[in-house]
Amino acid sequence: QVQLMESGGGLVQAGGSLRLSCTASGTIISIGTMAWHRQAPGKQRELVADITVNGRTNYADSVKGRFTISKDNAKKTAYLQMSSLKSEDTAVYFCAWIAPYGRTYWGQGTQVTVSS
Repeated sequence: QVQLMESGGGLVQAGGSLRLSCTASGTIISIGTMAWHRQAPGKQRELVADITVNGRTNYADSVKGRFTISKDNAKKTAYLQMSSLKSEDTAVYFCAWIAPYGRTYWGQGTQVTVSS
């Protein structure tokens, strides 16, 4: 059974940094795509960043230059380093693993709150 567990969320002041982690069990993340999404109150869930099996990364325009996605296949963990945080980054952040056979698995989410 594939499970994803996020950690690292919390309260931070605007301009600060946080690093989110997502650890997988029941699968290996060296295949498929790892992604981070977020959902702010009253808004739809949106893609923040993803990283492919080859290490190619993709970012939402709103976070380019501020966020960095990475992964450690041996630790089965993906990371989202967030810097220069803004109040509009406040959201629940979800980790996802998109399997090679097309199914997407989600974590439970971790709250990030940026105070201005």
